[in-house]
Amino acid sequence: MSTEQNMSLFAGIQWVFVSLFGAFGDIFTALSNPSLWLDWSDKQALVRFIYFGASTELFFVFFLLFISIVIAGLYSPRFMWLVVRGTEGASNTVGRFFAWAGLIMVVQQIIVVFIQRIFTRPDIVIGFGIPVDFDVSWYSEELKLYNAAIVCLCVGYTFVQRGHVRVDLFYAPASFRVKKIIDMCGALFFMVPMAVLMWLYTWFFMWRHLITPKISASDKLELILRKARIVKWNVETIGFSPNGFTGYFLFKVLMVMLVAFIFIQAVALFCRSLAELREGPESQDKHLDLD
Repeated sequence: MSTEQNMSLFAGIQWVFVSLFGAFGDIFTALSNPSLWLDWSDKQALVRFIYFGASTELFFVFFLLFISIVIAGLYSPRFMWLVVRGTEGASNTVGRFFAWAGLIMVVQQIIVVFIQRIFTRPDIVIGFGIPVDFDVSWYSEELKLYNAAIVCLCVGYTFVQRGHVRVDLFYAPASFRVKKIIDMCGALFFMVPMAVLMWLYTWFFMWRHLITPKISASDKLELILRKARIVKWNVETIGFSPNGFTGYFLFKVLMVMLVAFIFIQAVALFCRSLAELREGPESQDKHLDLD
């Protein structure tokens, strides 16, 4: 390597370590001054939350937490298994709950067909005292939300339950040790980078449908703070049809939650693979909560 390449590599490594150490200060500032980013009555706090929600600073905060978990897990296997059980348990709990959306979707579709074809009613009124009155097309389009919820919120649950398709041409015949190393590398070098890219796009895509003026990932914090005085809520409620479903902003929220569950499952997979690698084949599927 040339001298210039060595200097670039050193500068890159230095930047990573400086950012990691800076994450300590970012965590302290965020926890000691929650009003700076959680008091959304202050527009500057809102835009600050949006900016740092997909920032380099946030990445290194999570990177620092991940390194801390791994180091603590290497020191205490019991702590590592607690992390595995906690992350997989969260995916299982959320997935099992929202899997019922499939049943609700079927029942609602049957009701819509009956209302339209048999009773020939243009709307469905639900409620006692204060009725909720929406057009039949509203309920028809709402079915898409249930489907999206199943896809986005059950992705981690499906992974824990070993329901995803795996191309195991090389994985299946590999030894136990090699499999665990492959799983760790897959979580660290494939799941996490892809989740980071998806988060950068989905985070700002969601907020562009919640507030105006639109905030871009390329905007600097100073520019965003100057925009704060004209920021106002502009939640997307326009459907595909005049009387159709009006909560389309929820699909953008679900996209962000999808990426969050991919992050959680990447941590769970890495920690489980590392714990099983340390303890040997007898720990295969230890504490795994399968249906």
